[in-house]
Amino acid sequence: MSEIEIGRNKRGRRGYRLDDVAVVPSRRTRDPEDVSTQWQVDAYHFDIPIFAAPMDSLMSPETAITLGRLGGLGVLDLEGVWTRYEDADAQLARIAEASDEDVVDTLREVYAEPIKPELITERIKQLRDAGVTAAGSLSPQRTQELWKTVVDAGVDLFFIRGTTVSAEHVSGNREPLNLKRFIYELDVPVIVGGCATYTAALHLMRTGAAGVLVGFGGGASQTTERTLGISVPLATSVADVAAARRDYMDESGGRYVHVIADGGLGHSGDLVKAIGCGADGLMVGAALARSAEAPGRGFHWGSEATHATLPRGHRVKVGTVAPLEQILMGPGLSADGTTNLVGALRHAMATTGYTDLKEFQRVEVVATR
Repeated sequence: MSEIEIGRNKRGRRGYRLDDVAVVPSRRTRDPEDVSTQWQVDAYHFDIPIFAAPMDSLMSPETAITLGRLGGLGVLDLEGVWTRYEDADAQLARIAEASDEDVVDTLREVYAEPIKPELITERIKQLRDAGVTAAGSLSPQRTQELWKTVVDAGVDLFFIRGTTVSAEHVSGNREPLNLKRFIYELDVPVIVGGCATYTAALHLMRTGAAGVLVGFGGGASQTTERTLGISVPLATSVADVAAARRDYMDESGGRYVHVIADGGLGHSGDLVKAIGCGADGLMVGAALARSAEAPGRGFHWGSEATHATLPRGHRVKVGTVAPLEQILMGPGLSADGTTNLVGALRHAMATTGYTDLKEFQRVEVVATR
């Protein structure tokens, strides 16, 4: 892999964001009606490759149920307002109504309320009673404390999601989470991340994870690069982790680990390019926060914005575009890639001649910048 010289004492790889690449048509085209967007994680089948990110601004139990009935997966933040308050709507209204000057303090106050295990059980039960796949997310820091409550509540897919999740966390303050042992002892599939490199992804795959999240999540609302100097060029990261998936299949005798792009997928073209770079699925935030059903009331924020001492995100205004079904399935309202996300993916696959998502990962990609 070639490197460029940054200075006399430092060299680095060139990384590509999704904005820096594009997919290329082939010699064959198809009808969009002949294209399949179905995929499967463990025993769970989905009609579309879209997971809603576990962020309070876009996922409530009700919106997770709506998304599940539309063929996707809503992932609840089990450390969010829905597990801290019986009346979460009142707190979401506080956040939406706060001024730009006061919103950081408001977020800290809202998320200072302790998590209540009985509310975790209640929220997961809502999903199960509705007949959709029940998925919830914890940070690595809270997993040791709350995992048993989550599993006993009957979660179907368990996400461990953070800015950076490693298979080996070294701590002088507390017993670190041993992912390999933890995943081995659970009876539910676990999806972990984020990660950004081939090596980190390979180590996560070796823990027994059913899938890995690529990226830091919270693309539109995150300021991690500005505050910590850490950033993920997502096109390069997805391609690197897809290579780790291939090599791990050889190493493990055929075990397939799903690669899920997470963050920075604000428009339909981003979804297309992420799969073209090798993603199996897509964890979407801002694009769904624009729905009429989203609990953020036209605003979007992630857990990074609620940190008590070092916030690495902020509340952003994304507006309200259309009902969730129209954002996903159309018809499109404009040519800006904010509605009919699945229709755009189908057309891109048909235009390049591919019939399913796995095939579409082989599409030719070019660097445009």
